[in-house]
Amino acid sequence: MGVALQPFGDRAWRASLPEGVSCRALLAALRALPRVVDAVVTERHAIVTFDPDAAAPEGVSEAIERALSEPTTPANPREHVVRVRYDGADLEEVADRAGFSAADVISLHAGGSYVVTVIGFLPGFAYLRGLDARLVVPRRATPRARIAELSVGVAGPYTGVYPFASPGGWNIIGVAVGFSPFDPRSGAALALGDRVRFVREGS
Repeated sequence: MGVALQPFGDRAWRASLPEGVSCRALLAALRALPRVVDAVVTERHAIVTFDPDAAAPEGVSEAIERALSEPTTPANPREHVVRVRYDGADLEEVADRAGFSAADVISLHAGGSYVVTVIGFLPGFAYLRGLDARLVVPRRATPRARIAELSVGVAGPYTGVYPFASPGGWNIIGVAVGFSPFDPRSGAALALGDRVRFVREGS
């Protein structure tokens, strides 16, 4: 299987990825390549940036192919338990869209097992896959100018925790308690492949 690379600016190369790739394994393989400044892996693409004096991206295709051949689940992923106060501004609206009660939405969201598939948008913001299909709702038609720090939202097939107050269009169903997705000193709390469980505060 050959991996097609495309130039992405002056010093970066981009590759399309098949479904089910182990993002954590691929990220580690790409960052280990000589003269790599950084690598970014999403569910569909990988981008590798080299230092200005690097030559052709030798080994990039091979590194991607090697990572794709590894198991899709990283060995010993970390698991995080995040307590949530389910009182978000959009909880009732999400329930109405799903045809459930607010209590049902809470039970389904807290009953899921999630995996970090992408980190982006904000430092430490993790896109978590594993949302119950019955809770898949679109982003809000009009984003809010300000979403409070630690808000827990859902949008499409993802759920996540806002690390900072920011604009945003996700449906807010609660707020994380005692959990910080990002620390300026230690960086992001969640990494690709990590597992996350949500627990209702007070349960």
